[in-house]
Amino acid sequence: MRMTRTNQVMKKTLLALDTNTWTTLQMSRGSTLEESLEMVVQSMFGYMTDINTVEMTDTQRIEAEGHDMISLLYQLLDEFLFVFSAEPFFIAKEVKIIEFDRENFKIVAEGYGETFDLDKHPQGTEVKAITYSNMQVHEEVPTNDCYVIIDI
Repeated sequence: MRMTRTNQVMKKTLLALDTNTWTTLQMSRGSTLEESLEMVVQSMFGYMTDINTVEMTDTQRIEAEGHDMISLLYQLLDEFLFVFSAEPFFIAKEVKIIEFDRENFKIVAEGYGETFDLDKHPQGTEVKAITYSNMQVHEEVPTNDCYVIIDI
């Protein structure tokens, strides 16, 4: 079992835990739910490559919508996984939520990064899919936690 802390800044925490050979648990903790959602997306990208090699030269805006907070988190991650897996093969170093409609479960987010390039970015583990399996969102003071299992 491999455990890596991909980033810890002040009250932000990212944790990736290989649960077996085909899945990994991504956990984020932020001082706000928005921050935790941003961090879990960054954690996914950090699993794919060393995000310290990514320059913030481009921006990708995504919109996600769900019917509850769990489906919204799923859609947010799935949209960012799509822009990595298809043209423009975008990998984000940082993610910022621009709009967050909690009543209607909608998010507009921007990723800041660049096109993935094997000559520049080390290949990490391929993320095949986001899963609903044991997905959790805990909005509690002083921490806000997100737990996501992804297929690798």
